[in-house]
This record gives sequence, C-alpha cells and structure tokens, in this order.
Amino acid sequence: MRSDLFTDGYKTTPYWQDIASQVDLAENRLPEEIDVLVVGAGYTGLNAALQTAREGLGTLVIDAKQPGWGCSMRNGGQLSTSLKPSFSALSKKYGPDLATDLCREGQASLDYMHGLSADPDLDLGLREVGRFHGAHKPHLYEALARDCDNGHPVWKTDAFIVPKTELASELGTDAYHGGMVLPRHCSIDVSTYLPSLLRKVVSAGAAVKGGCRAVSLERDGNGFRVTTTQGTCKAGKVLLATNGYSGPLSPWHQRRVIPIGSYVIATEEIPADLVDRLFPTDRILSDTRKLVYYYRLSPDRKRVLFGGRVSLSETDPLKSAAKLHADMTALFPDLAPVRISHAWMGFVGYTFDTLAHCGEDNGLYFAAGYCGSGVGMASYLGMRMGRKAAGLETAPSAFERISYPTRPLYSGTPWFLAPSVLVYRLRDRLGI
Repeated sequence: MRSDLFTDGYKTTPYWQDIASQVDLAENRLPEEIDVLVVGAGYTGLNAALQTAREGLGTLVIDAKQPGWGCSMRNGGQLSTSLKPSFSALSKKYGPDLATDLCREGQASLDYMHGLSADPDLDLGLREVGRFHGAHKPHLYEALARDCDNGHPVWKTDAFIVPKTELASELGTDAYHGGMVLPRHCSIDVSTYLPSLLRKVVSAGAAVKGGCRAVSLERDGNGFRVTTTQGTCKAGKVLLATNGYSGPLSPWHQRRVIPIGSYVIATEEIPADLVDRLFPTDRILSDTRKLVYYYRLSPDRKRVLFGGRVSLSETDPLKSAAKLHADMTALFPDLAPVRISHAWMGFVGYTFDTLAHCGEDNGLYFAAGYCGSGVGMASYLGMRMGRKAAGLETAPSAFERISYPTRPLYSGTPWFLAPSVLVYRLRDRLGI
C-alpha cells in the first residue's frame, strides 16, 4: 500500500456523514406498549413508519445504532428500476403476467422517489442524470446494443447506445468498449435524504430511538413482546427493516438474507478541469462486470465516489480502499495521484433469487433483499408494508407473490461467498 494513498485525517466513516446535518431526537423512554414497532431506522423502516404514524397509530422506530447508520448512509446514492433479473428470466420462472407485475413495481419504486422529491419537507437532492453502463468486453457492447434495439416490454427506458468512438462524450477513459445510457436513472444526495426523512417521520408523530438493539422477538397474545437493550416493549404489530444487518432476531428471515459487504472510497477534492475532462456529465456509472463497479461524482462535483467488491471475504475498508483505488485508476489513469479521504463499507442484503421480498405473517411485516439496488426499492417497499400495517392496503405486492428461498445449511453466514467471488472474477475476465 502506498504511504501517500490517504489524506491526512482520512476517515473510515462514510463521506455522507461528514456533510449530513444532525437531527436532534427527543430522549424517548421505551414505552411499555405501542401499536407498531419498527426494527431498523433506515430507508425501509422510516418510510414504513411515515405511513403508520400518519394514520394515528402509535409508532416507535428503534435501531441498534443511530438512525441510518447502516446502508442508508453507506450507499452510492444511485436510483434505478431496481430489478436485477431480465424480463425473459422472470417470465421463464414466473410467467409473463407476474414478470410484468414485478417490473411494474420496479418502475413504481423509481416513481415513488420522484414523488418524495416533490415533497417540500423532504430534500433528496434527486436529479434525473441518467446512467452510463459501460461494456468492459467488446461482445458485451454488442449485447447492450441489442438490448437498446429490442427495448423493454414493460419499462420505457429511452436507452441509447454510445459507441467507443463517442465514449469521450460520456467518460474520459479508454477502458470501455462503448456503453449504454439509461437516461431515466437518477442520483440522490444521501447526506440530505436520510436526515430530512427522519425529521418528516418525527413530525408525523412517530418516535425514533437509536442505540436500542432488539434482542428477542416473541408472540404474545395478539401481538408481540420485543426485548431490547433498553427494556421490553409490547407491540401490536412489528415491522422488520434490517435488511443486510438482519441477525438472529428472526431466524426465518436471517436464513433468507445474505449479508455481503460493499466497499466504497471517496477521493480528496479534484481540480475542476480534470473533473470536467474525465466526467463531462453528472451521470451515475456502472459496468457489465458481475463484480460490478458503481461510481459517480459527489453532488458538488469535487470528488469521485467509487465502490465495488474487491475481496474474497470481508476485510478492513482500508485494505479494500487500496484495491478500489487501483481499479479506479485502471479506468482513469489521471486519477492515480489523487488520494483517498474516506473509505467505508456496508452490508448489502442479497437473496438467493436476486429479488427483493416483502410480506406479512400475522402482524409481523418485513421488506428486505434489495440486492444492491436498495435506495429506491427499500423506500418503496417500506412504504408498501407501512400502508399494509396501517390497514390502508390489502392487495399484495408482486414481491409478496413469489416464494422467498433459502438453501440447506445456510443460517445467515455466507460461507459460500469466497468461492462465488472467485467464479465471478473468472466470468468477468472472460466476459461471460
């Protein structure tokens, strides 16, 4: 590792935390009883609580750390239609009708974020900047070109292809063989979304309590008894919103969420002329690798935020930072002298079918498994489950109508992660 790779005073906390405003929460004592208890104060939990509190239900949101400590403040701030499997893959597995409904909800998650952005009390910093998706192999560019020609049976993507000869209009790199632009994808300012959402939830009447880990969950009559590190609370309904940070509180859910670390670096401030040359647009960025890179400029266009998976097993973010920096400079050699100011990681909630899931079991609600596209989908499915808990919605989400798979011998620790990463590395090398 280079001795000059990091700035003086570099941090292992997310860049967003440095620029986020603080929200002063009232020192609420844990109530003996509450209508709705939400476990997890991130995008899922807060959007759910907003619905139940608005309907006059006593709502308490608890979190083991401070609100948003998990991936709601550790993500890259990228918004898409949030589904990984293709329409053809979904149709083959579920039939065209359910595949269509799943895709429609993917679109609905993006539309929901636009709706939140229009709320004067919320500051998402949402911008429809579009996504450039780079082809890291020549034949993958051809596949992207076919996708553009064929269109999508559900989404109106307005996608267009960018050949390598025109790549400079999108990125100052020769590392891609062209790519595809998805102009409807968006960026948000992570540092403003979470704090403003938190304030909105509190103003709606919900209580939010950090540093209050749920340690056991038991059914008690018509409700639940939840034991926390700050006491015990009886709740009429419980909503699990822990995603990649799910633990043994509910073994059934733990066996279905795969926590996978995603690692991110933020660079020091970069000269404006270099930024303009390398990143002539403000698009969010990704590529065709299975072990995908996702990156973007900071909202003020002064830094690069570059993320991905670069280690076989979970590791120190500082060790991962050196590898991420090397991968970033392989794409953009001009960034080689630029140092790292922040290096952090967060646990993404994956699933065995690479789809999000939500549902309800006699008063126990959940939404999880966003597979790396959680900013919009977590917010949207949190809202859907909150409305369901509030009695506002009875129609099931398409993500409730699919089975939620697990695997034999899996109990929440992904022992298979290292060999899977090795396979994906080989596939990326070969472009398959």
